[in-house]
Amino acid sequence: MRIIRLPGIHHDANAVIFSGSDSTILVDAGTTWYQMLQVERITGHLGKDLNLDRIMLTSQRYPFAGGAKHVSEKFGNIPIHIHSDAVSIMQTGDFYSTWANRYDSDMPSTECEPLSQGDSFKLGDGELVALSLPGHSPDGMGFFEKDRGVLVTGAILPRADNPSRWDMPGGSLPEMVTSLKTIHDLSPSSIVPARGPAIRGNHRIDEVLNQHINFLEACLDNDGEAPRSWPRPARTAYFLVSDPPWSLLEKESSS
Repeated sequence: MRIIRLPGIHHDANAVIFSGSDSTILVDAGTTWYQMLQVERITGHLGKDLNLDRIMLTSQRYPFAGGAKHVSEKFGNIPIHIHSDAVSIMQTGDFYSTWANRYDSDMPSTECEPLSQGDSFKLGDGELVALSLPGHSPDGMGFFEKDRGVLVTGAILPRADNPSRWDMPGGSLPEMVTSLKTIHDLSPSSIVPARGPAIRGNHRIDEVLNQHINFLEACLDNDGEAPRSWPRPARTAYFLVSDPPWSLLEKESSS
């Protein structure tokens, strides 16, 4: 099996190709801004002999789902899967619930098939399992390739150094803490967050998850408020920026 991270461009979230011996799945598709480039990137990695079989979305949010319809059409109208709560929103191309309005963009009407916790998709030499990870939004999903321990988290873990936001419709700080603890209990060997590089190794994953969980639990104790010293999030940001900054990469040992 090949697992390929396509780094997000500008506002695009990371996209991940899981190419097994029998099936190939794309997790997340990015915005409509770079959807043609996304198709070229996918084709470049798959070559002429392979095709995508389906698309899985971690969220209805525009950075994750905006380009899904275009990618699906370019690979033969392959099925798109999303949390059941988001199917009707994607079908109508809701301008506000998907956050497309925050990016001054349109959200294409996109037909999707519903996903639920525990749904699994065979890859031949592996299996991709859907996980419900609410907190940022009720439709948050993750996808776990159990044999290799690779987890794609979506917006619940935006980046190693950026905690997720809960202060918008559908956000829930207690659910966010629970979802991150669920991720921790899975003991993945590699995490692909919504943005930035993969987080690898048990030590680094523990370090990142514990930092996020401890911060969010402190916010719970602070009546659900982030520190006032932290910058106000941009209109397009589904994450917070820490002050002082957290470490994006694992620090090298001085010993």
